[in-house]
Amino acid sequence: MSQPVSRTSLAALLGAAAAAIGASVCCVVPLALVLLGVSGAWITSLTALEAWRPWLSVVALVCLAWAFWASYGPASRCRDDGICADTARLRRRRWLWFATLLITLLLLFPYYIGWFL
Repeated sequence: MSQPVSRTSLAALLGAAAAAIGASVCCVVPLALVLLGVSGAWITSLTALEAWRPWLSVVALVCLAWAFWASYGPASRCRDDGICADTARLRRRRWLWFATLLITLLLLFPYYIGWFL
């Protein structure tokens, strides 16, 4: 038996968010801590995670693709009774697009932060 679409896409979306946070921890977290007033030499040790950034970025993109497949794939097509647009499904799709925007901003953070500093 397959899992319901909502649980599958939620798991994929949470996996993508966790991977995107892990991929950007070398750049976003030190900046956020400094902006919050937290300082210390230990903040520079977070840059050691830079080597993991490409791998975690790939994991985030794969999880996003999985979430989109669960939301828009063949299993989400119209049912036999003609119901195609379910309000809960449309709401989940809006959240999926919102999360995709946030995850994209996190993944691209090291490239556009130079414009602001």
